[in-house]
Amino acid sequence: MRVAMLSGGKDSLYAAFKSLPVDLGVMLIYDFPRPSPHILNMGKSIETLTATGIPVITLKLSRDRERDETIRLLSMLGADEIVAGDVYIEDHLKYMESIAKEVGAKLKEPLWGKDPDELTYEIFSNGFEVLIIGTDRKLKEWLGKELSIDNLELFLSNVKKLRLDPLGENGEYHTLVINSPLHRQRIGYDVVRLESLNDYLVARVL
Repeated sequence: MRVAMLSGGKDSLYAAFKSLPVDLGVMLIYDFPRPSPHILNMGKSIETLTATGIPVITLKLSRDRERDETIRLLSMLGADEIVAGDVYIEDHLKYMESIAKEVGAKLKEPLWGKDPDELTYEIFSNGFEVLIIGTDRKLKEWLGKELSIDNLELFLSNVKKLRLDPLGENGEYHTLVINSPLHRQRIGYDVVRLESLNDYLVARVL
């Protein structure tokens, strides 16, 4: 069984797109000190994953037991291939490699090692449209805004001036995919409010 680790964001869904067919998606719910924008918008994250037609299950992980519970779930599912959307953060890759080894599965990282600028263009050139649901304060003007190939140049020019990673791989921004080649239909949304979580900003979406 090919299982994709999904969040509702562009990188994980693009990795799944590059790895079709995918049998199952798994969304893990972590108890982070700073909550993930995807988890704060859980309903919408699940909605966009469901709209792809990939069956999705979620699992809330216990603090300090995340690794063991992830391994147990993937083993129970009979995963023999795990798809993830890491690009260049070595610690993330090593973590996923250790998970796959324990499960006895092959790890597929189709985005690994790609140039961030080129990969950003590639994702949006393939028809991905996203809503920006989290940013650091430097990108606050983009919070709650859509990003697609139509305004990508403007976004990237802003990002480069600020010397930020265009993919947001370090958490500079988080996205919710609202349309892609995987989607059976574009999902609708309403940005109901913007929140500040210390140094990070989040859009609440219904």
